[in-house]
Amino acid sequence: MPRVYRRIQGPSSAFGGRRLSMRRGPAPRNGSKARLVVAFIMAAFALVSYFGSREYNPVTGETQYISLTPHQEIAMGLQAAPRMIQQHGGLHPDARLQELVDRVGHDLVNRSAARDTDWQFDFHLLADPQTVNAFALPGGQVFITAALYDRFSTEGQLAGVLGHEIGHVIGRHSAARIAKQGLTQGLTGAVLVASDSYGTERAAQMVGQMVNMKYGREDELQSDQLGVLFMSQAGYDPRAMIEVMEILAAAGGEDRPPEFLSTHPNPENRIQRIQEAMDAVFPDGIPAGLTP
Repeated sequence: MPRVYRRIQGPSSAFGGRRLSMRRGPAPRNGSKARLVVAFIMAAFALVSYFGSREYNPVTGETQYISLTPHQEIAMGLQAAPRMIQQHGGLHPDARLQELVDRVGHDLVNRSAARDTDWQFDFHLLADPQTVNAFALPGGQVFITAALYDRFSTEGQLAGVLGHEIGHVIGRHSAARIAKQGLTQGLTGAVLVASDSYGTERAAQMVGQMVNMKYGREDELQSDQLGVLFMSQAGYDPRAMIEVMEILAAAGGEDRPPEFLSTHPNPENRIQRIQEAMDAVFPDGIPAGLTP
């Protein structure tokens, strides 16, 4: 392509003469083709990596796509646990309360289908008096804050929350979401390489966010169902899980975001699914003698 020169009517150079500017012609047409090839390779790699990580979960009976090994999940959780404890004001100072959390947690694991897994469960009562929360790290590290624990009036309510968090671990939800996010990022990157449009970039990012939020809500509902199962098998009354939903609804007040824009379904909307899970475990009704 011949070079085209034009004069610039701007300031003079230090030597008093006029400057010359070089302007190239249009970019080669094969640039867009090269971008498409690179984008195709990126998308293909993301898809092959994701769908090549297929695993069967014997507890949930589902096929999942997991990019981490169980050993990696356990190591990840152990590494992150001290930071989580520090962020929530350390461990609760009352050893008796911690012993109760340990007993209920290990009862749920050892007396249910959770015992047939290799996850290393540890249960931690955090000193945080403000944050109403419970969560689990990959591999079996389970946490509950004092702000939530103090709202319980029965052992079954504690079992409901711990059973839910055990469900997250056994469902391998963190590892599955890491794999999904890797797929989303790979496909989004491919779209951005193929197109220089800001609108396309924003659309790709929004689609990725909505996909991940959808899976987050499904994870919560499945953990509720698994929590009901583990509670029932361990001898706890699963109706305590509904009481937990009522506690969470009261704690959330009127400032909770709409369910559609949250990774956690509203507690009120989870009660129906919990009732369905109880009916599946006890089709003839919940028997007497379970720990409330």
